[in-house]
Amino acid sequence: MTGLIGKKIGMTSIFTEQGKNVACTVLEAGPCVVTQIKNQDSDGYNAVQIGHGPRSEKNVTSALMGHFKKAGSEPLTDMVEFRDVEGDFQLGQEVKIGDVFEEGEFVDVVGVSKGKGFQGVVKRHGFAGVGDQTHGQHNRQRHPGSIGGASFPARVFKGMKMAGRTGNERKTVLNLKVVKIIPEKNLMLVSGSVPGARNSTVIIEK
Repeated sequence: MTGLIGKKIGMTSIFTEQGKNVACTVLEAGPCVVTQIKNQDSDGYNAVQIGHGPRSEKNVTSALMGHFKKAGSEPLTDMVEFRDVEGDFQLGQEVKIGDVFEEGEFVDVVGVSKGKGFQGVVKRHGFAGVGDQTHGQHNRQRHPGSIGGASFPARVFKGMKMAGRTGNERKTVLNLKVVKIIPEKNLMLVSGSVPGARNSTVIIEK
């Protein structure tokens, strides 16, 4: 298996052997259940689908409920596929954090960033705003300024940085070091920050 589904618990910090304080994110990884095994003959590619997180049966469609029963699993909240996985897996098999990750290796973490709503260009894109705000008062401190040319090209180019909805986007953070693993609690500490709020779902990949 090349990854697991989990959730973000929060942040902490630990000291290395050299006495350096390292900011870490605490992730709960798994345990996950194998819900489907795909192969080249029936599906056109090789993959293993895993699920994570309990879910009430009343919120599950009949088709999806049949999918879980075929795998011998309880209803699950999140399901993710991992392609070209090495090893033999069985439907309903439980995959734990110790089966996938080791301390010292590097992982990529996928999550959904916090939603900020409609924001202006200063918060959304880091615009500086007006420079000297003490020399006279005006109402343009946080405005974007000119966004296009004059009679030529007589339009605003696509992709212009402007105000709009900010956050709530799928983000991937690469190469986070696995600092510590606590297998009995399904917890792992990775260096640095991870997108998303507390208790939000994340995908951890090698």
